[in-house]
Amino acid sequence: MSLQDQALSYAQQAYDIAMKWLSSPAAWSQFGLLVLAFILAYVARKKLAPLLESLLTPKEDQTGTIAKSLRFALLFLPLLLPLLAYGFTAIGEQITRSIFGSGAVIAFGKRLFILLAARILVRDIAYDPFLKLLGKYVVIPIAALYAVGLLDPLVLFLGETKIAVGNISFSVLSIARGIIFGSILFWLGRWSNDRGAEYIRSQQQMRVPTRELATKAFELAIFGGCFLLLMNILGLNLSALAVIGGAIGVGLGFGLQKIASNFISGIILLLEGQATVGDFVELDGGEKGTIVKMMSRATILETFDGKWVVVPNEDFITTRIINWSDAGSGNRYNADFSVSYDTDINLVPDIVEKAVSSHPNILSEPFPPDCELVSFGDSGINFTVEFWVEGIDDGKNKYTSDVLFLIWNALKENDIEIPYPQRVIEIKGGLPKQ
Repeated sequence: MSLQDQALSYAQQAYDIAMKWLSSPAAWSQFGLLVLAFILAYVARKKLAPLLESLLTPKEDQTGTIAKSLRFALLFLPLLLPLLAYGFTAIGEQITRSIFGSGAVIAFGKRLFILLAARILVRDIAYDPFLKLLGKYVVIPIAALYAVGLLDPLVLFLGETKIAVGNISFSVLSIARGIIFGSILFWLGRWSNDRGAEYIRSQQQMRVPTRELATKAFELAIFGGCFLLLMNILGLNLSALAVIGGAIGVGLGFGLQKIASNFISGIILLLEGQATVGDFVELDGGEKGTIVKMMSRATILETFDGKWVVVPNEDFITTRIINWSDAGSGNRYNADFSVSYDTDINLVPDIVEKAVSSHPNILSEPFPPDCELVSFGDSGINFTVEFWVEGIDDGKNKYTSDVLFLIWNALKENDIEIPYPQRVIEIKGGLPKQ
Protein backbone atom coordinates (compact mmCIF):
# COMPACT_ATOMS: atom_id res chain seq x y z
CA MET A 1 0.00 0.00 0.00
CA SER A 2 1.40 3.38 -0.99
CA LEU A 3 1.78 6.29 1.40
CA GLN A 4 -1.11 8.10 -0.33
CA ASP A 5 -3.42 5.11 0.14
CA GLN A 6 -2.46 4.90 3.81
CA ALA A 7 -3.25 8.60 4.28
CA LEU A 8 -6.66 8.14 2.65
CA SER A 9 -7.31 5.13 4.87
CA TYR A 10 -6.50 7.10 8.02
CA ALA A 11 -8.68 9.98 6.83
CA GLN A 12 -11.61 7.59 6.28
CA GLN A 13 -11.12 6.09 9.74
CA ALA A 14 -11.08 9.56 11.29
CA TYR A 15 -14.30 10.44 9.45
CA ASP A 16 -16.02 7.27 10.66
CA ILE A 17 -14.92 7.89 14.25
CA ALA A 18 -16.14 11.51 14.11
CA MET A 19 -19.59 10.47 12.79
CA LYS A 20 -19.83 7.78 15.46
CA TRP A 21 -18.99 10.29 18.18
CA LEU A 22 -21.55 12.81 16.90
CA SER A 23 -24.35 10.25 17.14
CA SER A 24 -23.35 8.75 20.49
CA PRO A 25 -24.75 9.95 23.88
CA ALA A 26 -21.59 8.61 25.54
CA ALA A 27 -19.44 10.76 23.28
CA TRP A 28 -21.49 13.88 24.07
CA SER A 29 -21.24 13.09 27.79
CA GLN A 30 -17.47 12.80 27.51
CA PHE A 31 -17.31 16.05 25.57
CA GLY A 32 -19.30 17.76 28.31
CA LEU A 33 -16.92 16.39 30.94
CA LEU A 34 -14.01 17.75 28.91
CA VAL A 35 -15.55 21.23 28.89
CA LEU A 36 -16.30 20.98 32.60
CA ALA A 37 -12.76 19.84 33.37
CA PHE A 38 -11.32 22.79 31.45
CA ILE A 39 -13.61 25.27 33.26
CA LEU A 40 -12.70 23.81 36.65
CA ALA A 41 -9.01 23.95 35.74
CA TYR A 42 -9.37 27.59 34.65
CA VAL A 43 -11.07 28.56 37.94
CA ALA A 44 -8.55 26.60 40.01
CA ARG A 45 -5.65 28.25 38.19
CA LYS A 46 -7.11 31.69 38.92
CA LYS A 47 -7.10 30.85 42.63
CA LEU A 48 -3.84 28.90 42.84
CA ALA A 49 -1.54 30.92 40.55
CA PRO A 50 -1.33 34.08 42.75
CA LEU A 51 -0.93 31.94 45.88
CA LEU A 52 1.88 29.86 44.38
CA GLU A 53 3.57 32.96 42.97
CA SER A 54 3.60 34.66 46.38
CA LEU A 55 4.92 31.52 48.06
CA LEU A 56 7.66 30.82 45.52
CA THR A 57 8.89 34.37 44.86
CA PRO A 58 12.04 35.01 46.93
CA LYS A 59 13.20 38.42 48.05
CA GLU A 60 15.09 40.49 45.50
CA ASP A 61 18.31 40.48 47.53
CA GLN A 62 18.38 36.67 47.85
CA THR A 63 20.84 35.02 45.45
CA GLY A 64 21.46 31.61 47.02
CA THR A 65 20.77 28.17 45.58
CA ILE A 66 17.28 27.98 47.10
CA ALA A 67 16.34 31.40 45.70
CA LYS A 68 17.58 30.42 42.24
CA SER A 69 15.60 27.16 42.41
CA LEU A 70 12.43 29.03 43.39
CA ARG A 71 12.84 31.50 40.53
CA PHE A 72 13.35 28.58 38.16
CA ALA A 73 10.16 26.91 39.47
CA LEU A 74 8.22 30.13 38.83
CA LEU A 75 8.93 29.76 35.13
CA PHE A 76 6.63 26.72 35.01
CA LEU A 77 3.53 28.45 36.41
CA PRO A 78 1.99 28.80 32.90
CA LEU A 79 1.77 24.97 32.79
CA LEU A 80 -0.69 25.02 35.69
CA LEU A 81 -3.78 25.29 33.45
CA PRO A 82 -3.12 22.32 31.11
CA LEU A 83 -1.88 20.15 34.00
CA LEU A 84 -4.98 20.84 36.11
CA ALA A 85 -7.18 20.21 33.07
CA TYR A 86 -5.37 16.92 32.44
CA GLY A 87 -5.89 15.87 36.07
CA PHE A 88 -9.61 16.73 36.10
CA THR A 89 -10.01 14.99 32.75
CA ALA A 90 -8.38 11.84 34.11
CA ILE A 91 -10.99 11.80 36.91
CA GLY A 92 -13.75 12.27 34.33
CA GLU A 93 -12.35 9.41 32.26
CA GLN A 94 -12.71 7.03 35.18
CA ILE A 95 -16.36 8.09 35.58
CA THR A 96 -17.26 7.67 31.90
CA ARG A 97 -15.57 4.30 31.64
CA SER A 98 -17.44 3.04 34.70
CA ILE A 99 -20.80 4.28 33.31
CA PHE A 100 -20.51 3.80 29.53
CA GLY A 101 -17.57 1.40 29.29
CA SER A 102 -15.90 3.80 26.85
CA GLY A 103 -13.64 6.83 27.14
CA ALA A 104 -12.27 7.45 23.66
CA VAL A 105 -13.43 11.07 23.43
CA ILE A 106 -12.14 12.06 26.85
CA ALA A 107 -8.83 10.25 26.17
CA PHE A 108 -8.54 12.36 23.02
CA GLY A 109 -9.11 15.45 25.18
CA LYS A 110 -6.31 14.42 27.52
CA ARG A 111 -3.95 14.22 24.57
CA LEU A 112 -5.06 17.70 23.47
CA PHE A 113 -4.17 19.06 26.90
CA ILE A 114 -0.72 17.49 26.52
CA LEU A 115 -0.38 19.29 23.18
CA LEU A 116 -1.42 22.55 24.88
CA ALA A 117 1.20 21.99 27.60
CA ALA A 118 3.89 21.37 24.97
CA ARG A 119 2.96 24.58 23.16
CA ILE A 120 3.07 26.64 26.37
CA LEU A 121 6.39 25.02 27.31
CA VAL A 122 8.00 26.02 24.01
CA ARG A 123 6.41 29.45 23.68
CA ASP A 124 6.50 30.81 27.23
CA ILE A 125 9.04 28.80 29.23
CA ALA A 126 11.93 27.73 27.01
CA TYR A 127 14.30 30.69 26.63
CA ASP A 128 17.38 28.97 25.21
CA PRO A 129 17.50 29.27 21.38
CA PHE A 130 18.38 25.58 20.98
CA LEU A 131 15.49 24.48 23.22
CA LYS A 132 13.05 26.72 21.36
CA LEU A 133 14.21 25.28 18.03
CA LEU A 134 13.94 21.72 19.37
CA GLY A 135 10.49 22.39 20.80
CA LYS A 136 9.19 24.04 17.63
CA TYR A 137 10.30 21.34 15.21
CA VAL A 138 10.33 18.22 17.42
CA VAL A 139 8.31 18.46 20.64
CA ILE A 140 5.19 20.18 19.27
CA PRO A 141 4.97 18.00 16.11
CA ILE A 142 5.33 14.82 18.22
CA ALA A 143 2.66 16.05 20.66
CA ALA A 144 0.35 16.89 17.73
CA LEU A 145 0.82 13.43 16.19
CA TYR A 146 0.18 11.84 19.58
CA ALA A 147 -2.98 13.93 20.04
CA VAL A 148 -4.53 12.73 16.75
CA GLY A 149 -3.35 9.13 17.25
CA LEU A 150 -0.83 9.04 14.39
CA LEU A 151 2.35 8.78 16.46
CA ASP A 152 2.37 4.99 16.82
CA PRO A 153 1.76 4.30 13.09
CA LEU A 154 4.47 6.82 12.14
CA VAL A 155 6.97 5.24 14.56
CA LEU A 156 6.18 1.82 13.10
CA PHE A 157 6.62 3.10 9.54
CA LEU A 158 9.94 4.81 10.32
CA GLY A 159 11.16 1.71 12.12
CA GLU A 160 10.48 -0.46 9.06
CA THR A 161 12.12 1.97 6.62
CA LYS A 162 15.80 1.10 6.26
CA ILE A 163 18.77 3.00 4.87
CA ALA A 164 21.74 0.88 3.78
CA VAL A 165 25.34 2.07 4.00
CA GLY A 166 27.47 -0.71 2.54
CA ASN A 167 26.74 -3.85 4.51
CA ILE A 168 25.22 -1.92 7.40
CA SER A 169 21.59 -0.79 7.45
CA PHE A 170 19.91 1.71 9.75
CA SER A 171 16.25 2.42 10.26
CA VAL A 172 15.08 5.98 9.75
CA LEU A 173 13.70 5.83 13.28
CA SER A 174 17.10 5.05 14.79
CA ILE A 175 18.73 7.87 12.81
CA ALA A 176 16.08 10.37 13.89
CA ARG A 177 16.30 9.18 17.48
CA GLY A 178 20.09 9.49 17.41
CA ILE A 179 19.93 13.05 16.05
CA ILE A 180 17.29 14.16 18.57
CA PHE A 181 18.72 12.51 21.66
CA GLY A 182 22.30 13.29 20.61
CA SER A 183 21.45 16.99 20.32
CA ILE A 184 19.70 16.97 23.70
CA LEU A 185 22.48 15.07 25.45
CA PHE A 186 25.31 17.22 24.16
CA TRP A 187 23.37 20.42 24.86
CA LEU A 188 22.84 19.17 28.42
CA GLY A 189 26.53 18.27 28.51
CA ARG A 190 27.57 21.76 27.43
CA TRP A 191 25.16 23.37 29.91
CA SER A 192 26.33 21.10 32.76
CA ASN A 193 29.97 21.70 31.83
CA ASP A 194 29.53 25.49 31.89
CA ARG A 195 27.80 25.38 35.28
CA GLY A 196 30.36 22.95 36.67
CA ALA A 197 33.31 24.97 35.37
CA GLU A 198 31.80 28.13 36.85
CA TYR A 199 31.44 26.43 40.24
CA ILE A 200 34.95 24.95 40.19
CA ARG A 201 36.58 28.25 39.21
CA SER A 202 34.75 30.00 42.05
CA GLN A 203 36.57 27.84 44.64
CA GLN A 204 39.23 30.36 45.58
CA GLN A 205 40.79 28.05 48.18
CA MET A 206 42.05 25.83 45.35
CA ARG A 207 45.19 26.71 43.39
CA VAL A 208 44.57 28.02 39.88
CA PRO A 209 46.25 25.02 38.16
CA THR A 210 44.19 22.63 40.28
CA ARG A 211 41.00 24.44 39.34
CA GLU A 212 41.85 24.33 35.65
CA LEU A 213 42.74 20.63 35.82
CA ALA A 214 39.51 19.85 37.67
CA THR A 215 37.58 21.82 35.05
CA LYS A 216 39.14 19.81 32.19
CA ALA A 217 38.54 16.51 34.01
CA PHE A 218 34.92 17.46 34.62
CA GLU A 219 34.48 18.38 30.95
CA LEU A 220 35.93 15.05 29.78
CA ALA A 221 33.72 13.14 32.23
CA ILE A 222 30.57 14.97 31.14
CA PHE A 223 31.03 14.48 27.41
CA GLY A 224 32.38 10.95 27.82
CA GLY A 225 29.25 10.05 29.78
CA CYS A 226 27.02 11.70 27.14
CA PHE A 227 28.73 9.72 24.39
CA LEU A 228 28.35 6.38 26.20
CA LEU A 229 24.71 7.15 27.02
CA LEU A 230 24.02 8.01 23.38
CA MET A 231 25.59 4.72 22.27
CA ASN A 232 23.30 2.91 24.70
CA ILE A 233 20.21 4.78 23.44
CA LEU A 234 21.06 3.87 19.87
CA GLY A 235 21.45 0.24 20.87
CA LEU A 236 25.07 0.03 19.71
CA ASN A 237 27.33 -2.60 21.23
CA LEU A 238 29.85 -0.80 23.42
CA SER A 239 32.42 -3.52 22.73
CA ALA A 240 32.68 -2.00 19.27
CA LEU A 241 34.39 0.96 20.93
CA ALA A 242 37.50 -1.24 21.24
CA VAL A 243 37.78 -1.22 17.46
CA ILE A 244 37.25 2.56 17.40
CA GLY A 245 39.88 2.94 20.12
CA GLY A 246 42.35 0.90 18.06
CA ALA A 247 41.68 3.09 15.03
CA ILE A 248 42.22 6.21 17.11
CA GLY A 249 45.48 4.74 18.43
CA VAL A 250 46.72 4.18 14.89
CA GLY A 251 45.69 7.73 13.99
CA LEU A 252 47.59 9.10 16.97
CA GLY A 253 50.63 7.12 15.93
CA PHE A 254 50.67 8.62 12.44
CA GLY A 255 48.77 11.81 11.82
CA LEU A 256 47.82 13.08 15.27
CA GLN A 257 51.17 13.07 17.05
CA LYS A 258 51.25 16.83 17.53
CA ILE A 259 47.68 16.93 18.83
CA ALA A 260 48.40 14.13 21.31
CA SER A 261 51.65 15.82 22.36
CA ASN A 262 49.92 19.16 22.94
CA PHE A 263 47.09 17.49 24.86
CA ILE A 264 49.48 15.65 27.20
CA SER A 265 51.61 18.79 27.57
CA GLY A 266 48.50 20.68 28.63
CA ILE A 267 47.81 18.12 31.36
CA ILE A 268 51.44 18.35 32.57
CA LEU A 269 51.18 22.15 32.65
CA LEU A 270 48.05 21.99 34.80
CA LEU A 271 49.54 19.38 37.13
CA GLU A 272 52.89 21.11 37.66
CA GLY A 273 51.53 24.65 37.72
CA GLN A 274 54.70 26.13 36.21
CA ALA A 275 52.50 28.52 34.24
CA THR A 276 48.83 29.24 34.78
CA VAL A 277 46.07 31.71 33.95
CA GLY A 278 47.06 35.26 34.88
CA ASP A 279 50.82 34.71 34.59
CA PHE A 280 52.94 36.90 32.32
CA VAL A 281 55.30 34.63 30.38
CA GLU A 282 57.96 35.03 27.71
CA LEU A 283 58.91 32.14 25.44
CA ASP A 284 62.15 31.42 23.60
CA GLY A 285 60.41 32.15 20.31
CA GLY A 286 59.76 35.73 21.40
CA GLU A 287 56.08 35.33 22.23
CA LYS A 288 55.15 37.06 25.46
CA GLY A 289 51.95 38.06 27.15
CA THR A 290 49.49 37.25 29.91
CA ILE A 291 47.93 33.77 29.91
CA VAL A 292 44.18 34.31 29.55
CA LYS A 293 43.05 30.79 28.70
CA MET A 294 44.49 27.28 28.88
CA MET A 295 42.86 24.77 26.55
CA SER A 296 43.44 21.11 25.81
CA ARG A 297 45.59 21.82 22.74
CA ALA A 298 46.96 25.31 23.19
CA THR A 299 47.39 28.24 25.54
CA ILE A 300 46.25 31.76 24.66
CA LEU A 301 48.47 34.73 25.51
CA GLU A 302 47.16 38.29 25.44
CA THR A 303 49.80 40.86 24.52
CA PHE A 304 49.81 44.42 25.82
CA ASP A 305 48.61 45.68 22.45
CA GLY A 306 45.45 43.54 22.69
CA LYS A 307 46.45 40.70 20.36
CA TRP A 308 45.78 37.06 21.24
CA VAL A 309 48.63 34.65 20.53
CA VAL A 310 47.80 30.93 20.37
CA VAL A 311 50.82 28.95 21.60
CA PRO A 312 50.84 25.12 21.41
CA ASN A 313 51.13 23.56 24.86
CA GLU A 314 54.15 21.59 23.71
CA ASP A 315 56.17 24.81 23.49
CA PHE A 316 55.79 25.31 27.25
CA ILE A 317 57.36 21.89 27.88
CA THR A 318 60.08 21.62 25.24
CA THR A 319 61.42 25.20 25.30
CA ARG A 320 62.55 27.60 27.98
CA ILE A 321 60.01 30.07 29.33
CA ILE A 322 60.39 33.07 31.60
CA ASN A 323 57.49 33.38 34.02
CA TRP A 324 57.53 36.96 35.28
CA SER A 325 54.57 36.34 37.57
CA ASP A 326 55.55 33.01 39.16
CA ALA A 327 54.70 32.86 42.88
CA GLY A 328 53.86 36.58 42.80
CA SER A 329 57.54 37.58 43.20
CA GLY A 330 58.78 41.08 42.49
CA ASN A 331 60.86 41.98 39.45
CA ARG A 332 64.00 44.10 39.22
CA TYR A 333 64.54 46.75 36.58
CA ASN A 334 67.28 49.27 35.76
CA ALA A 335 67.06 52.91 34.74
CA ASP A 336 70.23 54.41 33.18
CA PHE A 337 71.23 58.08 33.27
CA SER A 338 74.32 60.27 33.07
CA VAL A 339 75.61 63.40 34.80
CA SER A 340 78.16 66.01 33.82
CA TYR A 341 81.86 65.73 34.73
CA ASP A 342 81.45 68.92 36.71
CA THR A 343 79.17 67.12 39.19
CA ASP A 344 80.18 65.99 42.64
CA ILE A 345 79.31 62.37 41.99
CA ASN A 346 79.37 61.49 45.70
CA LEU A 347 76.03 63.32 46.08
CA VAL A 348 74.27 61.55 43.21
CA PRO A 349 73.42 58.14 44.81
CA ASP A 350 71.62 59.65 47.84
CA ILE A 351 69.66 62.12 45.70
CA VAL A 352 68.55 59.53 43.18
CA GLU A 353 67.75 56.76 45.66
CA LYS A 354 65.62 59.14 47.75
CA ALA A 355 63.73 60.33 44.66
CA VAL A 356 63.09 56.81 43.34
CA SER A 357 61.92 55.58 46.77
CA SER A 358 59.13 58.16 46.72
CA HIS A 359 57.34 56.24 43.96
CA PRO A 360 54.36 54.40 45.54
CA ASN A 361 55.00 51.18 43.58
CA ILE A 362 58.74 50.88 44.24
CA LEU A 363 59.41 48.11 46.77
CA SER A 364 61.76 48.27 49.73
CA GLU A 365 61.92 44.45 49.83
CA PRO A 366 63.84 42.40 48.85
CA PHE A 367 66.09 45.47 48.23
CA PRO A 368 65.49 49.23 48.20
CA PRO A 369 66.51 51.35 45.18
CA ASP A 370 70.24 51.17 44.59
CA CYS A 371 72.13 53.78 42.52
CA GLU A 372 75.46 52.56 41.15
CA LEU A 373 78.30 54.12 39.16
CA VAL A 374 78.63 52.28 35.85
CA SER A 375 81.37 53.95 33.79
CA PHE A 376 83.03 57.16 32.72
CA GLY A 377 81.65 57.93 29.30
CA ASP A 378 82.73 60.23 26.49
CA SER A 379 80.31 62.99 27.43
CA GLY A 380 79.44 62.28 31.06
CA ILE A 381 79.53 59.90 34.00
CA ASN A 382 77.12 56.98 33.58
CA PHE A 383 74.95 55.74 36.47
CA THR A 384 72.18 53.18 36.79
CA VAL A 385 69.56 52.77 39.49
CA GLU A 386 68.15 49.34 40.28
CA PHE A 387 64.62 49.10 41.70
CA TRP A 388 62.10 46.37 42.49
CA VAL A 389 58.39 46.40 41.62
CA GLU A 390 55.50 43.97 41.86
CA GLY A 391 54.41 43.40 38.28
CA ILE A 392 55.57 43.92 34.72
CA ASP A 393 57.10 47.11 33.40
CA ASP A 394 54.90 47.25 30.31
CA GLY A 395 51.31 47.77 29.31
CA LYS A 396 49.49 49.80 31.94
CA ASN A 397 52.61 49.92 34.14
CA LYS A 398 55.37 52.35 33.10
CA TYR A 399 57.74 52.02 36.04
CA THR A 400 60.98 52.83 34.20
CA SER A 401 59.44 55.91 32.63
CA ASP A 402 58.20 57.11 36.04
CA VAL A 403 61.62 56.54 37.58
CA LEU A 404 63.38 58.50 34.83
CA PHE A 405 61.00 61.41 35.41
CA LEU A 406 61.80 61.32 39.12
CA ILE A 407 65.54 61.27 38.39
CA TRP A 408 65.26 64.20 35.97
CA ASN A 409 63.33 66.33 38.46
CA ALA A 410 65.65 65.43 41.36
CA LEU A 411 68.79 66.29 39.37
CA LYS A 412 67.30 69.59 38.18
CA GLU A 413 66.33 70.54 41.75
CA ASN A 414 69.95 69.96 42.85
CA ASP A 415 71.43 71.85 39.86
CA ILE A 416 73.06 68.72 38.50
CA GLU A 417 73.52 68.86 34.74
CA ILE A 418 72.56 65.95 32.52
CA PRO A 419 75.16 66.05 29.69
CA TYR A 420 74.66 65.84 25.99
CA PRO A 421 77.26 64.64 23.47
CA GLN A 422 80.19 67.07 23.10
CA ARG A 423 83.09 66.91 20.65
CA VAL A 424 86.38 68.87 20.47
CA ILE A 425 87.46 69.60 16.92
CA GLU A 426 91.16 70.29 16.32
CA ILE A 427 92.11 71.84 12.99
CA LYS A 428 95.72 71.05 12.14
CA GLY A 429 97.69 73.87 10.55
CA GLY A 430 95.38 76.53 11.85
CA LEU A 431 92.49 78.29 10.14
CA PRO A 432 92.93 79.20 6.47
CA LYS A 433 94.01 82.81 5.86
CA GLN A 434 91.53 85.18 4.26
